[in-house]
Amino acid sequence: MRTGLTLFEPQPAAGDVPEAFPSPFDELGPHALARRAADAVRAELQAGAVAPGVSAAPLDAPGGGKMFGVLVVREPGGRWGFLRAFSGLLGGQWRVPGFCPPVFDAEARARIEVPGEAEVKALGARAEAFEASAELTTARAALAALGSHQTHEREAMRLRHEANRRERQAERERLLGAALPEPARREALHALDQKSRGDKAEKRRSEAAWEAEQGALAPGLARLERRRRALERLRHAVSRALMRRLHDTYSIPNARGERRPLRALYTPREPPSGAADCAGPKLLAEARAHGLVPVALAEFWWGAPPASGGRVAGAFYPACRDKCGPLLPFMLEGLAVAPPRAFVPPVHAPGALSLVHEDAWLVVIDKPEGLLSVPGKGEALADSVLARLRARYPEAPGPLLVHRLDLDTSGLLVAARAPAVHALLQRQFLHRAVDKRYVAWVDGQVPADEGLIDLPLRVDLDDRPRQIHDPVHGKPALTRWRVLERRGARTRVAFFPLTGRTHQLRVHAAHPLGLGAPIVGDRLYGHEGPRLLLHAEALTFTHPGTGERVTFTRPAPF
Repeated sequence: MRTGLTLFEPQPAAGDVPEAFPSPFDELGPHALARRAADAVRAELQAGAVAPGVSAAPLDAPGGGKMFGVLVVREPGGRWGFLRAFSGLLGGQWRVPGFCPPVFDAEARARIEVPGEAEVKALGARAEAFEASAELTTARAALAALGSHQTHEREAMRLRHEANRRERQAERERLLGAALPEPARREALHALDQKSRGDKAEKRRSEAAWEAEQGALAPGLARLERRRRALERLRHAVSRALMRRLHDTYSIPNARGERRPLRALYTPREPPSGAADCAGPKLLAEARAHGLVPVALAEFWWGAPPASGGRVAGAFYPACRDKCGPLLPFMLEGLAVAPPRAFVPPVHAPGALSLVHEDAWLVVIDKPEGLLSVPGKGEALADSVLARLRARYPEAPGPLLVHRLDLDTSGLLVAARAPAVHALLQRQFLHRAVDKRYVAWVDGQVPADEGLIDLPLRVDLDDRPRQIHDPVHGKPALTRWRVLERRGARTRVAFFPLTGRTHQLRVHAAHPLGLGAPIVGDRLYGHEGPRLLLHAEALTFTHPGTGERVTFTRPAPF
């Protein structure tokens, strides 16, 4: 039985249908017809229903958001419609009325998953019980107490020997200056040397005794730790084996009518967790199962953002490279598929840069939005602030940018006209001796008036160049902010970055632990718009030539 095909009303005209299937990895967003289908699903979600009798409210709970997808299809009779799907489970369920089912064989999975997960949980419980056992905790505590006791004894001996050394040194100096017969002096000095050797011998005896005490306890604890690690390894091995068996319940079809085991598509590595459970594979598999021709795909996020950030309700996202990169190209084999389009900066009219300041040491530029700071790869990305500066100042070695602004950000940039000046200015940026002020409009009402955002960031390895919040592996990122104005559903904010991470202000604005309000026009962390409303408005630093503290400003053009 076909799952949830919705026919377009009215049917699209011939010119509204793409000639080739748009790449699911397209960075410029989905085709207009797929957007039309997505708008219909988003309207239902906005109204509060995932499906009849299934509320959308849990999606708005922290961590409850999810990726949804739609696939425009053509029936054998020529009518156009769309299927819908969600990634992973929804409310703990694989199947929800009106949405595509999972790709795996449900009966085969049930035979494997229930007993397999019970075995993994049992092993996990054994490992946790052993971790908390009196035998292991007592052995760890005993060795830790012994180590603490020995540390105190070692420090006490060190202090005592240090006092003895000072006393001997003072006595040596007294003996060397005293009027004594030489034999008596030598005998007294020899006695002091013997005391020194006695302290060294005491240290050797103590170290040997401490090592013996450790040796009496350490082997027993080591045996217990080996047992603990063996239980952990066993649990991981059984879990990996279970995952392989679960992956073997997936048979992946393509548009030619061929099928391939899921694991074969990821050889030589194993499929990542959740592979083939994204919305895209579910949609394509369902279309194939019912003889529907795939036409265009769109995936969008709905609900609360994930803990790492990087997703905004209602925004479209390309398919993930890690999970779907090896999978979707195979599933689309047999269809005419357009190559993925990458974002290309807008073409700026050639000409002079807008100079804010120029002297023998440096240049301050007001960078327009959409112009790269430095050239990218390829001829289409050759135009940049740096390229234009080097055309203006052709003398070797040419200007050097001290810092950069994102392609989408406008505002003040500083370039040095000599390597020595560049080094001096970069040192100021490195040591946070440069005061920076940005201004932005954010999409939302920010209730507080000011604050500090501390969210470590790293690149999203599955979705470059997006950055995500990672409290464990992320690099420190600090931003002070202050509200300047509130107007309707938007807030004008001044940002004062204390660090200079990639996309720092954009992520700190959008993340729920930051402002929870993406910058207006942010195509990566919010919603597309004519431009990103973020501008580097002011810079203050010590001039490397004069030594004076200087400030440059250029008001935002919005």
